[in-house]
Amino acid sequence: MSTGFQFTLLTTDGAARRGEIATPRGRIRTPAFMPVGTVGTVKALYPEQVRDAGADIILGNVYHLMLRPGAERVARLGGLHSFMRWKGPILTDSGGFQVMSLSQIRKITEEGATFQSHLDGSRHLLTPERSIEIQCLLGADIQMQLDECIEHPAEHREAERAMELSLRWAKRSQVAFERLSKPGQALFGIVQGSVYEDLRRRSAEALVAMDLPGYAVGGLAVGEGHEAMLRTLEATLPHLPTVKPRYLMGVGTPEDLIEAVARGVDMFDCVMPTRNGRHGLAFTWDGRINLKNAKHAEDTSPLDPQSTCPAARDYSRAYLHHLVKSGEMLGSMLLSWVNTAFYQDLMAAMRLAIEEGRFASWAEATKARMGRTTS
Repeated sequence: MSTGFQFTLLTTDGAARRGEIATPRGRIRTPAFMPVGTVGTVKALYPEQVRDAGADIILGNVYHLMLRPGAERVARLGGLHSFMRWKGPILTDSGGFQVMSLSQIRKITEEGATFQSHLDGSRHLLTPERSIEIQCLLGADIQMQLDECIEHPAEHREAERAMELSLRWAKRSQVAFERLSKPGQALFGIVQGSVYEDLRRRSAEALVAMDLPGYAVGGLAVGEGHEAMLRTLEATLPHLPTVKPRYLMGVGTPEDLIEAVARGVDMFDCVMPTRNGRHGLAFTWDGRINLKNAKHAEDTSPLDPQSTCPAARDYSRAYLHHLVKSGEMLGSMLLSWVNTAFYQDLMAAMRLAIEEGRFASWAEATKARMGRTTS
């Protein structure tokens, strides 16, 4: 097991990349999808199910964990890994997105983001230094700088202001990380700039000059649309180093992941697998299946008889339909399991296709197959 953080680019197929990140808590095979464990749990799943599904790393959330149970308490209890019984690596986001999207009252200044808790209305100030302190208290293996994520659409002037503020916060985050972090932990910078190519380039070049271990593309999947997201990736990724991991934050659908990997992205996270599972939607190789639909009420076939996931292989669509319509929590648990396993199988298939030099043909065939049905 590695004693430090290191990214190795193993092979490429076009722009698609197959690599591996070494951390003190184990390796991360890339392209990688990180299940979202917002408050110290991937919703409706045991940690063992997440690991057995194929996940090498999960994501935790600074905003939620700082409010409850509190970063200092988690540290006293042995850190987030021990607290939630996850032995592998954990990436924590900085809390910036939730400050923007969840707080009732917020104010952005040079110092940081002042916000009102969505839980009890208490006031908090999240600075770049405090965000890093929280992530170090949690014991995160990969930590994110605090940034300002703005909504779409945004005028160029507003996007430029937020991008430049995020760059200044990145430098403060780096100073705090160097003071507070432990060996083997890594800090990623976040490229901002909305959909403006000139801002994305400036942001990327400034962050690369900081020589950080990895880089994320933030501020996408906020309403700009699929094509605009892809254009922004195409304008951004060439300005990031090939020898360091690239992380697209908050994305997305299976089709999004395939398209982003084709453009050179290595890491992803999104709540979509578990959130959709809780609402009766299953992801499969033949498309999305809405278990609420009456057509499944007497269908004895499983979601996927070839799946290695018992929830997809061993339970009938009729039973899953019954659970969903009855509001039974087992329905949410089984479909969250199905979707988490499918996303990991999707990433494994992409890694294999890249290794074998057939990613482009695999991607076209897979997108065509998955786009056939939404039932």
